[in-house]
Amino acid sequence: MSIFESRHRRGLALAAWASALALLAGLACDGDNTGPTQHPQRLAFVSTRDGWYEIYVMHADGSAQTRLTNNTALDFSPRWSPDGTRIAFTSDRDGNFEIYVMNADGSGQTRLTSNSAFDFAPAWSPDGSRLAFHSARDGHLQIYVMNADGSAQTRLTNNSANDAVPTWAPDGSKLAFASDRDGPSEIYVMNADGSAQTRLTNNSVYDGDPSWSPDGSTIAFASNRDGALDIYVMQADGSAQTRLTNNGAADQVPAWSPDGRKLAFESDLGGNSDVCVMNADGTRQTRLTTGADWDGRPDWAPDGP
Repeated sequence: MSIFESRHRRGLALAAWASALALLAGLACDGDNTGPTQHPQRLAFVSTRDGWYEIYVMHADGSAQTRLTNNTALDFSPRWSPDGTRIAFTSDRDGNFEIYVMNADGSGQTRLTSNSAFDFAPAWSPDGSRLAFHSARDGHLQIYVMNADGSAQTRLTNNSANDAVPTWAPDGSKLAFASDRDGPSEIYVMNADGSAQTRLTNNSVYDGDPSWSPDGSTIAFASNRDGALDIYVMQADGSAQTRLTNNGAADQVPAWSPDGRKLAFESDLGGNSDVCVMNADGTRQTRLTTGADWDGRPDWAPDGP
C-alpha cells in the first residue's frame, strides 16, 4: 500500500496524520494570543471533542470555538472559499469519502462528488470558481479539478504513482501538490491545466502538505527530513528550503493567514494533536486548542467582515 493510500483510509490515514512522535517533557507553546478585533479572523478545523471527527470554527486567538457539522461520520479537511461565505470539506457520511460544501455557518451542506472511490482534500481556486482535489477513482490518487458546483470534473495528473493534496497559487496559474512518483513523497508544481509538472523537493524522506503563501512567493510544507515531522518553507521555485519548527513533536498541515504574517498548523506538542499558530518566521508558537481530544487540519478564513 502506498504512502498516500495509507494516509487516506479512514483508520490508517488518521493514525498516520496524527501519529505522535517523541514529546519534549514539559514543553509548551509560548503565548502570542491577541484579543479579537471588531471583525476577528477565523480558523476552521477538525475535532473529535464531541465523539466524531467534525468541523468547527474559532477566532484566530482560539476563542469562540463553534461546531458546524454534526453526524456520525467523518468530516475532514475544511477549506474556506476565497470570499469567506462557504467551506468545502471531505466526508464519508454517504458511505465513502466525497467532497461537500456548506455555508460558513454550517447550513446548506451539499455533496459535490459521487463515485465508488474516495475524493479528498478540496482546495478552492483563488476566484472561487473551481475546486481542486485528489481522487482514487482511476486506480491511483490523482489531482482533479471541477467547477464549484461539482460539474466538469477533470483529471489533471495521470501516472501510476499517487498525487495528492493540491494547493493553488494565489494568481490561479499553478497548483502545488505532493507525489510519490519518484519514490518518497515530494512537492511538485504544475500549471493549472496539468501541464509542466515540476519537482521542487528532493529528499529520501517525506515532504508533503504544501500551502502557497498569499503573495505567491513562498510554499510552506511538512517534512521529516531532520527526524521529526516539522514545518518548512521554501521559495516558490523550490530554493531556500528552511525549517521553521523544531520541537520534537509532529508538526504538519501548515495554513497561511490572509496577510501572510502567520501560519496555523497541526501539532502534538502538548501531548495530543492541537491547532497551533506561529509567526511566518517560526517564532512565537502558540497553541489555540488545549483539550484532551484530537484537533487538527486548520484552515484560515480570508479577510472580511
